[in-house]
Amino acid sequence: MTVERQKCGGPAGRVRHGGSDWLTGSRITAVHGVFYRPEGRAGEPEAVEFVLAGGQSVLLTCAFDRTLRVTPGAWPRLPDWCVPASQWQHAPLGQVPPAPYGGAWTVVGTRERTDGNGEVREAVIRCAEGDFVIAAGDTVTVRFDRS
Repeated sequence: MTVERQKCGGPAGRVRHGGSDWLTGSRITAVHGVFYRPEGRAGEPEAVEFVLAGGQSVLLTCAFDRTLRVTPGAWPRLPDWCVPASQWQHAPLGQVPPAPYGGAWTVVGTRERTDGNGEVREAVIRCAEGDFVIAAGDTVTVRFDRS
């Protein structure tokens, strides 16, 4: 997973210098989808934002080629590409359980699944209580697999 820098946000979590353990040790306090509102909540999110303790966030978005991009988020602001902003919203994801006792999931590791060209298609954020699995496609899909 590569954390790219964007103008709109600061670094999220630790800067990754290789391997896919860049989020290990972080505490996730909330998980929100970024939805295009005219489609309503019935649609899949265009991105998913993991809010970290301390106010930083990580944004996972699928690109036009169905690869997964991981960038610093700008929580609670919407990403810059949400134009016009009045047509977009953050919303909790129904398939993600409430945060565990203590109010956060602690990340114990991350891994990425790539295609034959080495492009990231799926990211797994491993926590003690289970794994967040984020996959790129036409939209982003998110599921939580309990341990």
